[in-house]
Amino acid sequence: MRGVSGETNRAAGAWRALVRPVVRTLPWRAIGVAGGLGLLFAAAPRLMEEDVSGRLALNALRMSALAFALGAAFLLDDPARHTTAVVPTRRAVRHTLRLAPVVPVTALWWTAALLLVPAEVRPPVGGVTLEAAAALALALAGAAFAVRRSDGTRPGPAVAGALFATAVSAFLLWPERWALFVAPGDERWAAAHDRWTVLLCAALAVWAVCGAEPVRRRIGGGLGARS
Repeated sequence: MRGVSGETNRAAGAWRALVRPVVRTLPWRAIGVAGGLGLLFAAAPRLMEEDVSGRLALNALRMSALAFALGAAFLLDDPARHTTAVVPTRRAVRHTLRLAPVVPVTALWWTAALLLVPAEVRPPVGGVTLEAAAALALALAGAAFAVRRSDGTRPGPAVAGALFATAVSAFLLWPERWALFVAPGDERWAAAHDRWTVLLCAALAVWAVCGAEPVRRRIGGGLGARS
């Protein structure tokens, strides 16, 4: 029992030692700017003097969610990436450590965005939250994929640009038979959110897969350990 307790204490100590430097290197400025812009979008229906439709409020929240997701695309930007890549902590743990401090911030931000929309025109919270979660997950998946497939230390701008272009293209060109952007009163609302659920699960799967160590590094690490 003492051995297990000692291992647990050492693991907890290692995590605490890693959290502080990771939090300092997070792209808080990009996330803050994106979050502020997102709140402005969410507040637009409340600031308008004339009557606001539910569709306008829904699109305002969609733009708000996209703005925050664009900021989250910078989450894995790390100038010290090539230094931290050689530490024994696995990439999945490093990615989790960068994501964990942002999760409560995101929850608070999204709650504020929802509350900024007048209650009488606020869209169904569950459905629009699913859309926002999928957009955020797609941003994180893109960042994880870029980190895995390239040696760049700042993939955020490229990921954000690709996400924005994809969102605009999907809004304008996505086939009607597989509609994603529908209004709450539309009979396709439930089916559209089934598709959003698939997108969310696929993005989370990409995040998980890209968090694994490359095979070459695992092999190299193993050979190095034996030599």
